Amino acid sequence: MLKLSNLKPFYMKKQILIIIILAISVLQIDAQRTKDVLLLKNGSMIFGKLVEVNSDHYKMQTSDGSIFIFPLQEVEKFTKEIPDFDGRKTTGFTFSLESGFLIGSQNAKYLAPFSFNLLAGLTSNTKNIISLGSGVEFIGRPYTPIFVEYKHIINNRKSSPFVFGRGGAVIPLGGDGEITTDYFQYNGPERYRGGASFTFGTGISWAKADYETYLSFGYRYVHSSYIRKEYNMGDVTYNNTLNRLEVKFGFKF
Repeated sequence: MLKLSNLKPFYMKKQILIIIILAISVLQIDAQRTKDVLLLKNGSMIFGKLVEVNSDHYKMQTSDGSIFIFPLQEVEKFTKEIPDFDGRKTTGFTFSLESGFLIGSQNAKYLAPFSFNLLAGLTSNTKNIISLGSGVEFIGRPYTPIFVEYKHIINNRKSSPFVFGRGGAVIPLGGDGEITTDYFQYNGPERYRGGASFTFGTGISWAKADYETYLSFGYRYVHSSYIRKEYNMGDVTYNNTLNRLEVKFGFKF
């Protein structure tokens, strides 16, 4: 019989490959934001795509498809420029939806816990966002996270890295577990309890005119516990701790 533990290396490699592909895709999108620029000696700036350069001239293609040739002696220099972008929210309320999973082989029962979160935030000076969040997470059983997040956007461009930190707690959903009996060991339901939850990480934000998408990577710590009645011992508390990489994709409006 194929054991779950035998699937873990394949499962982990598959998840890591997905993360690498996503990260490369986002970075490629970010790289495409730059524009070629020719600075002419008469003070003019020509934006577009550099098609050809040799010892005699520069050939540029503008955004409308037109081709222009500039003699070398007329060109001051060639450079690349990332256009300014003023589409990010400078102040005001924001609303975010995000989902993702935790990666790790700490416990075979929890290969990739899934989460879905809602965040309501307040933006200040474009780059600083403070949010309150909650949602549903499945870590062996469903929990509701409640947390405060601080996010700092590094720059005002369309594609920008960011750093963030979260702190809060997880609360179990669905009441106690099923009543189980193991002769001379325990008798009764497992009573689940919540605990602390922290996340620290970084990511890439891609802004549009009226919304924003982002991909984040972070270290996630989650503590929870459950109580069950043991034979001749009474109530005994068992602790669960997760330390994992968290990967999430989100939309901010």
